[in-house]
Amino acid sequence: MTTAYNPSNNFELKVGDVEYRRAPTRALMARVYQPQGDGPFPALLDLHGGAWNNQDRKANSAMDERIAASGVLVVAIDLTLAPEAPYPASVQDGNYGIRWLKAKSREWKGDPATVGALGSSSGGHVIELCAMRPRDPHYTAHPLPEAPDIEATLAYVATRSPVSDPYARYLNAEKLGRVEMVQNSKTYFNPWETIHEGNPQEILDRKEPVTLPPLLIMQGELDDNVLPTVQEKFANSYRAAGGECQFEIFAGSEHQWVREPGPQTDRAIEMVKTFIARQLRAQRLAA
Repeated sequence: MTTAYNPSNNFELKVGDVEYRRAPTRALMARVYQPQGDGPFPALLDLHGGAWNNQDRKANSAMDERIAASGVLVVAIDLTLAPEAPYPASVQDGNYGIRWLKAKSREWKGDPATVGALGSSSGGHVIELCAMRPRDPHYTAHPLPEAPDIEATLAYVATRSPVSDPYARYLNAEKLGRVEMVQNSKTYFNPWETIHEGNPQEILDRKEPVTLPPLLIMQGELDDNVLPTVQEKFANSYRAAGGECQFEIFAGSEHQWVREPGPQTDRAIEMVKTFIARQLRAQRLAA
């Protein structure tokens, strides 16, 4: 049985990198933040942002460390970048990463039954697709021979500034004349029509069959990259489709506010920890 999770706990951490998948162009690495205690601990997969085109597993290290120190096995993974391979390559990494973490978590005193996920910006887009389509053959392309029966379902999903409607973000970037952001979208969604196929908002609009784990969306009030109105529409659509969605606005905050220490960053970290605790409690009561 999983150790009862208390967000106020403070464990020492062991942090190290391991290879989780060998991609055609490079080894994809995972950074493991392991609480030093008896466990078993709940487990969390973190997917980085970077407009699908940059960054790696270290992008969210400050938040990962503080969540892990509260008694969560946190594993942050590299994703295939758009110049290496377009959509759905990074979503395939995310799907594989969920299954891989479930298979490996006991080695780090984690509980595979509790695996949830955290995604930031474009990583939020990727994890929303993973969560909504855990069995989609487009996404399950990478086999896990040592655990072929494990599925990529998630206990919950927490996000910060997720790109829940990539087409709306593209149109906004085009309107604002953000040439690099426009090109990032075109590099990732190639062929271009996949920006609609792999679009969480449009998936709900089309009423496709989906899996809807409890979802937390943390959104900056001043974000002009992912607009708060677009995010609120997705939250409402998620609820209308039957999912639980906690939508929180962070006053005075832009797209990447958690990169800087401060009250709103502290609030975001505490909110994720509280959200995890609530989902684990609900999971125990349902068992």
